[in-house]
Amino acid sequence: MSDFDPMAIGGRTDENRETRAKVRAGGPAVARDQLRSIVERIERLEEEKKTIGDDIKDVYAEAKATGFDTKALRRIIARRKKDQQEVMEEDAVFETYLAALGMQLPLPLDREGDQ
Repeated sequence: MSDFDPMAIGGRTDENRETRAKVRAGGPAVARDQLRSIVERIERLEEEKKTIGDDIKDVYAEAKATGFDTKALRRIIARRKKDQQEVMEEDAVFETYLAALGMQLPLPLDREGDQ
């Protein structure tokens, strides 16, 4: 049998219930301190995430000011995050849809001069 506990999703374990009960009851300072520490860490990480998001926006703005197409850059970034098999599957579906609609496929950049 698996160790998977569906009740653990969303913090519904007996251990978490005990911790919540201690915190609600004004229980041990350790539980309150631990909770405060966790909340503060999450807040710091959220702030760092916002700062990084702002930095990314700045880089896109710089790229746009330089003349790059930011929509294309976003597609490239998204594509590079995926593994090659996933990219190939998406390309195959895309090409199938284009063919079904009677639209001509553009030549890939690396094969334009071959024909």
